[in-house]
Amino acid sequence: MDTLSYKTISANSSTVEKQWVVVDAQAAILGRLASEVAKILRGKTKPSFTPNVDCGDNVIVINADKVRLTGDKWDAKVYVRHTGYPGGQRISTPRMLKQKSSTILVEKAVRGMLPKNRLGSKLYGNLYVYEGAEHPHAAQQPQAITL
Repeated sequence: MDTLSYKTISANSSTVEKQWVVVDAQAAILGRLASEVAKILRGKTKPSFTPNVDCGDNVIVINADKVRLTGDKWDAKVYVRHTGYPGGQRISTPRMLKQKSSTILVEKAVRGMLPKNRLGSKLYGNLYVYEGAEHPHAAQQPQAITL
């Protein structure tokens, strides 16, 4: 028996092959879109997935302003944050966040599905969200993916 064929091959930062991917959020449901984008960012769609390495792809999300929420989540769902001062709890709804920028909704949903550590912060840096259909990453020749 050849024991070399049984060795587990772990990816590292020099052996990872990162690609660029475009995801269209046109009429996509926010949570389902975010979970698929998080899988791609993490690298779980690749056979060389290693949990402690940034082996995922760079993801460009376009048409973030056309994302959907089901039910009455536009007004019932709340995002809670705290300023750090007494009485500093602030509550906002998806409708309020979309008025500021619709990219915030997608970014918050994807960030919540990434690991809560330094690797998660690094993976979040590989996400690019745009409201319209245009993006400035044409030079990277991204591949379009349908979810």
